[in-house]
Amino acid sequence: MTSIEAKINTSETRIFKAIFPNTTNHYNTLFGGTALQLMDEASFICATRFSRKKVVTISSDKVDFEKPIPAGTIVELVARVHKVGNTSCVVKVDIFIERMYKEGREQAITGLFTFVALGDDKKPIPILD
Repeated sequence: MTSIEAKINTSETRIFKAIFPNTTNHYNTLFGGTALQLMDEASFICATRFSRKKVVTISSDKVDFEKPIPAGTIVELVARVHKVGNTSCVVKVDIFIERMYKEGREQAITGLFTFVALGDDKKPIPILD
């Protein structure tokens, strides 16, 4: 296994959240903007763990809302480095839904988030040393 593969494996980030009514819309499902915020946070943590550098989100791409996420469920966000460039990396984030009182889970949302590493002068630097 290369060192990049090892970094990708060890930087995978998983976050669990309970979805409460204060985060849902008038359909009693998670606001799309809230889902994007959670995904950006998980992908930021993943990119930081991967590079151990200051990173910022420069784009989100191809976010697919496949299933609504109802209040009263648990979600798991799984963020994993998908592609590595010179000064940037792309992190794929999947959100899975679990019913609180039933077995099983299903994928609800998938998206890609691109981060660039910045030096102290706020200019791009290599994502890896």
